[in-house]
Amino acid sequence: MKKIRVEDAVGTVLAHDVTRIIPGVFRGVGFRKGHIIREDDIPDLLKIGKKHLYVLDLDEDRMHEDEAALRIAELICGDNLRWTEPREGKTKIISTIDGLLEVDVGALLAINSLGDVVVSTLKTHFPCRKGQVVACTRIIPLVISCGKIEKLGLSAGAGGPVLRILPYTRRLVGLVVTGSEVYEGLVKDESDRFIASKLGEYSARLVRKIIVPDDAGRIAEAVRELYDQGCEVILTSGGLSVDPDDVTREGVRASGAEIVSYGSPVLPGAMFLNARLGDVPIVGLPAGVFFSPRTIYDLMLPRVLAGRQPSSSEIAAMGHGGLCMECEVCHFPVCPYGR
Repeated sequence: MKKIRVEDAVGTVLAHDVTRIIPGVFRGVGFRKGHIIREDDIPDLLKIGKKHLYVLDLDEDRMHEDEAALRIAELICGDNLRWTEPREGKTKIISTIDGLLEVDVGALLAINSLGDVVVSTLKTHFPCRKGQVVACTRIIPLVISCGKIEKLGLSAGAGGPVLRILPYTRRLVGLVVTGSEVYEGLVKDESDRFIASKLGEYSARLVRKIIVPDDAGRIAEAVRELYDQGCEVILTSGGLSVDPDDVTREGVRASGAEIVSYGSPVLPGAMFLNARLGDVPIVGLPAGVFFSPRTIYDLMLPRVLAGRQPSSSEIAAMGHGGLCMECEVCHFPVCPYGR
């Protein structure tokens, strides 16, 4: 790579994007890679602080930043992702569907520990929209050794793709509303407003709702009925605290379901049940879903609809970042809660 004075650069071809910054107004590419320098470009280049430009003469063992960004994107991306042409050496990675971002966090750390390489992502299990940028990548220097990119490829390919988007494949949801006060009509059933309304965000729908009293046998019957009807996810509402009348966990167990975990380090959402009947996840929701805008329900719902039911250890790990800031206005999913 040869450095030349701007005044001597007329007729040469830019080997890299040149950034232009107008404070408070603009930041972007002022001169794009491949641009042929003209005489009238020189004053503008000097105004943005470029007294010298680089002319690249790369050997076969070196890779330009644009080529490197594209190669990294190719190496780390799995299903339902695309990437953009580089600008200023950076490539954006974009979801092609509505779905759940899954990141191999260990492989990502290994890549970012190589040096000279940057891969920045949204947090794993973030629910993404089609067309949303979920990651960006670039190298720090203008050129990088091909050997380092090959080493990155070994880290990226060790256990499957580093990044992928899982589609929401479970769409048929059943709901067991527990509570004698609701069953007897003393309290209005608000489950459609606070629970069922969120299903549409992930193209799921409520196919059946059963209201039962605080009776373990009745709860078990309702869970089995929804399972037999073909529900792909079963939700239960309330009845999970330590009060003697709260028998939802007992009822779920009596249905034949396996209790994966009970309780979570997510607030709001501590009184949470994670169970499965066959291959159908059962998500026991805490009473907090009826008064807190965002709870563990919002973290669990996209996961189970994408076919990912967390283990007890994964639930335990959600304590890091699991404290909701309880913002006055919650614009999920951009808030950092649990992500």
